[in-house]
Amino acid sequence: MHRLIELFHRFVAAIQPVAEHLGGPGLALVAFLDSSFLSLPEVADALLVVLTVHHPGEWLYFALISTLGSVAGCYAIYALARKGGEAFVRRRFSSRLVERSVGLVRRHGLLAMIASALLPPPAPFKLFVLLAGVADMRPRTFIAAIAIGRGSRFGAEAWLAHRYGDRAMDYIRQNLPALSLWAAVIVAVVLVGMIVWRRRAMASAADA
Repeated sequence: MHRLIELFHRFVAAIQPVAEHLGGPGLALVAFLDSSFLSLPEVADALLVVLTVHHPGEWLYFALISTLGSVAGCYAIYALARKGGEAFVRRRFSSRLVERSVGLVRRHGLLAMIASALLPPPAPFKLFVLLAGVADMRPRTFIAAIAIGRGSRFGAEAWLAHRYGDRAMDYIRQNLPALSLWAAVIVAVVLVGMIVWRRRAMASAADA
């Protein structure tokens, strides 16, 4: 763990000049690329923390612009999947997995996408984004889910950096995966509860 923290500090030191130069627009661009066509695990998170530590009064702005960039990147993949992503997904995953996942997204799209947006790397978040497009999830529902999931993550990081400064870097590095996973578990529990409640309601209606 100490080695990971040391590497994280080196990475932050390397990107700090870039972060200071790019500011909010650069942060939005990194979040967009990471959520769309590239894979930049935790780079947006690190940039967000660095910028907030140096400009603590703008923590909410940095959280919002990171969220907007991530939503835009996810929407780009989602829109492509809606237009013809099913064949792409079926070539790379089993038909049974695709059918079950698409069915889950169609029935419980909002909560399913929020949970996936909260999951830390290396969770296959982009697969869920593709499945949302294949399942033809309503754009408003998709955007709301990504905004809630990623907004919660970036908002928490920015607030911690605003509140604790440099000390927040170690805390986020050590605890972000666990916190994200617990948040996703909570959403999953709510999802399962809704499924059970709906099935019982349907059974009661059938017996009536």
